[in-house]
Formats: sequence, C-alpha cells, structure tokens
Amino acid sequence: MIVDPLTLTAVELGIVEGVTEFLPVSSTGHLILATKLLGFNADQWDVFNIVIQFGAIMAIVVLYWRTFMDVLQGLLRRESGAMLFTRNLAIAVVPALFLGALLHKRIEALLSNATVVAWSLVIGGVVIILIERFIVPLYGIQQKNPASGNGIAETEKNIEHIPLGHAVMIGFAQCLAMVPGVSRSGATIMGALSLGVERKTAAEFSFFLAVPTMIAASAFQLFTHRHNLGSIGLGLIGIGTIVSFLVALVVVKAFVAVISRAGFTPFALYRIIAGVAALLWLHRIG
Repeated sequence: MIVDPLTLTAVELGIVEGVTEFLPVSSTGHLILATKLLGFNADQWDVFNIVIQFGAIMAIVVLYWRTFMDVLQGLLRRESGAMLFTRNLAIAVVPALFLGALLHKRIEALLSNATVVAWSLVIGGVVIILIERFIVPLYGIQQKNPASGNGIAETEKNIEHIPLGHAVMIGFAQCLAMVPGVSRSGATIMGALSLGVERKTAAEFSFFLAVPTMIAASAFQLFTHRHNLGSIGLGLIGIGTIVSFLVALVVVKAFVAVISRAGFTPFALYRIIAGVAALLWLHRIG
C-alpha cells in the first residue's frame, strides 16, 4: 500500500505535535525543526502546524472531562472553588490573547527561523535547571511529596487556591512562548514553580490554560489564513489533528507520572542536547 507523501507528512507532524505539546520542550519549535529537517515547504505548512494543536488540546478535554464537568456544575451552583478555578484561568489567558493579536505578524515572521528555535531550546533548558536547582528548593514544603508526611501548603495545592496575582504572572509567563522554541507549557509550568506552586498542580494549570489559549490561536490562524488553506487542505489538517489528539492522550498521562518522580530536569537536558544538535546541523547546512 502506497501512502500519499502529503498524508505521510501530516501524520509525521501530527505525531510530533502530540508528543511535544504538553512537554516543556516546545511543540512549535519541534514542528519548525521537523519541517526544516525533512525539507518541507515552511510557508506551506506553517498554518497546519498551528491548527493541529487543536487536536492535542482536545486530549486534555477528554482526559480531564470530569474536572471540567465539576467546574461547570460548580459554576451553576456558584461554588467558590469553581469560581476561583475559572477566575484564575480567565485571568491567566488574557495576556497571551492580547499580545498574540497585537504581535501576530512579528510572531509569524519567527515561525520559519530554525536558529531562533535552537537557541531557545538551549537557553530554556538552562533556565529550567536553574529553577529546579535553586528556586524550587526555596519553597521547601510546598514541593515535597505528600507521601513523605510533610504535606503541601494548602494555598498552592489546587488550581483554585493559586492567588490572583500569581495567576496573572503565570499568564505573562505564557507570553514568552510567542518566541518559537521557548515552549508554552515550559513557560507556564516554570512560572508557576517559581511562585511556589506544586509540580503536579503547575502542570495541570498549564494543561487547562492551554485549552482556551490554543483554541483561540487555532481559530485565529484559520480565520486569518482562510484563503491559503488550499495549499494543504482541510483533509490533511484533519489527519494531523486526529493524530496529535491520539498521541497526546498517551503522552499527558506519562508526563504527569514522570514529573512526579523525576521533576523537570530530564526535559531540560533533552532541550539542551536537542538545541545544540540543531545548531550544529544548521551551521553545517549553512
């Protein structure tokens, strides 16, 4: 059975998106590098790379459907926990939506720059190591495993307990991901950790924050590039979206298990190795 090359490309990029969207390694950066490495036309696949993120986001809706339902029902009953949960997400998403709309042309100009991605991977990896090594220990009890008997500070244990000011700062941290290679999940998780939020809560806040952020980004790209979709087609976008959805379902569960045991340092080391390798390769091809 012969697979159409464009279909195979859509599947490959969908896998890359599903694997990397929620890891602190930059899904957009990996898609840009994959496009460059495999010799794809960057201008042709840019919109595809952004829109298929919708599939990975839907994986969060499926995996955490009970949380979303509990929040919705809590809002209808005007429960304080649900209202605070929603407030924190709503506040945190505003900076990225505002700056994304304001700077979208400059952001798009960077989407074909693989060198920016490579340097961002390296620098981001170093920053993660520094945060894990020097800042996280400052919070002591907040980051310890509850099984140790020390517990986790109540104000940082759940998303609804994150202070309003911290939610705002995490929202601004997310804006750093407008530079390709920085990683939206990495920026938000590291921002939360730097404020004393427990690892699992920081990761889940990043997951939930991705839903409104990436739905808005995908919808904006579809609208602004609606006249250029013919170069790829909705069919291939649909394939990439489905593949990214299925892969992300598996990756998110594994990611939460890994960070609970090993923290984020393994991802930082991967970023540095991948970034250096990309820089060497880009230098070689000139």
